[in-house]
Amino acid sequence: MFKPAYLVHVLTASGVIPAALATWELTRRDCDPRIVFAYLLLTTFIDAIDGPLARRFDVKAKAGNVDGRTIDDLLDYLTFAFIPLMLIWRMEWMPAGLGFTVTLAMVASLMGFAHREAKDERRGVFRGFPSYWNLYAIYAGVFSVQISPWLTAITLWMLTVLTVTPIWVLYPNLAPKPWKKPVFLGGLLWTICLVAILLWDYPRTPLWLVLGSLVYPAFYSFASLQHARATRDDQLRSSDSM
Repeated sequence: MFKPAYLVHVLTASGVIPAALATWELTRRDCDPRIVFAYLLLTTFIDAIDGPLARRFDVKAKAGNVDGRTIDDLLDYLTFAFIPLMLIWRMEWMPAGLGFTVTLAMVASLMGFAHREAKDERRGVFRGFPSYWNLYAIYAGVFSVQISPWLTAITLWMLTVLTVTPIWVLYPNLAPKPWKKPVFLGGLLWTICLVAILLWDYPRTPLWLVLGSLVYPAFYSFASLQHARATRDDQLRSSDSM
């Protein structure tokens, strides 16, 4: 008997189609990074809705012979890390001769995805920088063209280290109160800003728009730190009361 829960697995797996199209554009001689980003944003949209749908239709119980987490992790690594990092290398947004160092970020992200504590759904957090290279790459193009490729390189290397560092970052879909609504609504506004950055003469988008869009990542980082601190304090109080 057909079970609708399997459609959620199909939706998750469909992310490979825009991923393949992004890769095809990446290999073209006249590669347009905006087209690559458009496909990657589509995969991000699929990733954002398949988790809630999986919980809504209880796919673990009703379609448990297919491991949706494996499909999700494979596609996340491909579209959140590998393809956007290859784009940074392909477009020569790193300093001359240092493009190959994006492979360090690839390795770090692979280790991050494979870590047994990569996600803590109960607490609503990721371990380490959650490999948002698809979003970082949008800024990399602007940084390199309008400021300096060294800014791209230094921030990329810093985020690479944070990817394998035991810090805790909010999981947007599962962010607990009081962060859930502001993280979600802020993420929607940020997405609109990123689309505007891509449409407005990218990568020569006005810097005021690019810098203004960084308000949300700053807020997201602050919220993650506050949530991690509150969680740690709760754990300490719980251990003291035992």
